Amino acid sequence: MNFLEKRILEEGTVEPGGIIKVDSFLNHKMDIGLLNEIGAEFGRLFAEDRVDKILTVEASGIGIACIAAQYFKTDDGKMPPVVFAKKSQTLNLSNDVYHATVASYTHQNENIIRISKKYLSAGDRCLIIDDFLAAGNAVAGLCEIIKQAGAVCVGVGICVEKAFQPGGKRLLDLGIKLCSLAIIRLDDSGGIYFVRREQ
Repeated sequence: MNFLEKRILEEGTVEPGGIIKVDSFLNHKMDIGLLNEIGAEFGRLFAEDRVDKILTVEASGIGIACIAAQYFKTDDGKMPPVVFAKKSQTLNLSNDVYHATVASYTHQNENIIRISKKYLSAGDRCLIIDDFLAAGNAVAGLCEIIKQAGAVCVGVGICVEKAFQPGGKRLLDLGIKLCSLAIIRLDDSGGIYFVRREQ
């Protein structure tokens, strides 16, 4: 059992509808020590992938992605910038954006996610990092934006993957390198257990 799985068993809960709540340490109140361990593990898993930029979607992926960035170096020896897709058109975001429509499992709605064209360039090697993988819609939306920019998705790092939903298979079927730190299934009584996949 790894450090994240252990923490999930200690503090995570399962809500009706297969909602996994880890908001006491991961995506509402954040344990920075734990996020450092997560970042270091993503750094190890994607060490050979030459990451230029780390992408995520607001809001819960931002903190994880920012801490993970410290464990990567671009070809010029700097930490890669984190670029997050915005879910709303704001006054400080121009209309010159890449965009994709994303259905949210948790919020039960659709969002148009946007990244300014000046922050994503052709040839950029992008690593996607997020807290959860369920249906895979957010990641698929980011992949669409990466494709629009002529950039490359080198992989996807996920903290918690719900193996009882189709997102993992969806990404693997597309040939995407997927590394999930905790892959969860639920037993007949709704209890959490973990499964393994070759990384």
